[in-house]
Amino acid sequence: MTRFLSRWSARELVVIGVFAAASKVATLVVALAGGGLNPISLMGKNLIFTTLLVVMLCKVRRPGTLLLFTVINIIVSMLLLGASVTLLPPMLLGALVAELAMWPGRRDGGVWNPVLGAAVFDVVSKVLSVGVSWLFMRENPAMMVMVVPFVAIGYLGSVGGLFSGVKAVKELRHAGIIHE
Repeated sequence: MTRFLSRWSARELVVIGVFAAASKVATLVVALAGGGLNPISLMGKNLIFTTLLVVMLCKVRRPGTLLLFTVINIIVSMLLLGASVTLLPPMLLGALVAELAMWPGRRDGGVWNPVLGAAVFDVVSKVLSVGVSWLFMRENPAMMVMVVPFVAIGYLGSVGGLFSGVKAVKELRHAGIIHE
């Protein structure tokens, strides 16, 4: 464990923590400003989260970045926002699968490997979250009719976040904030 932690610089850990906090605050502001669960705010918060995720994965290119980001994000959600512990396994498994998907291209300097990681993370975590919801709502399967459209609408925002993440990385590289 010490060998794993010794490879992280303080700057990288700070970047991961700042992006985790920024994604939580930004998505919370969008959800509150949007007035709750409506399609526009649902898509907006997923768009912002995925955009920030792609930018962070381009800024910190170490194996385990997404896993650490997810752990920090879940801790903040549980402690400050009262999120359920049931979100923990789908998000951790989604981060782990995304890390494995990014492993072959980890040496590439382009933006496509982080985009692949963010896309896999979004798909796996959302599908597993729907599975956990189904597990808890087995007695009333009609409730899933309400859950699936919300997840699908949110995923449309995540797909948009992949494209806006690529644009944001391009602009941040041009500004010299992200190095290849």
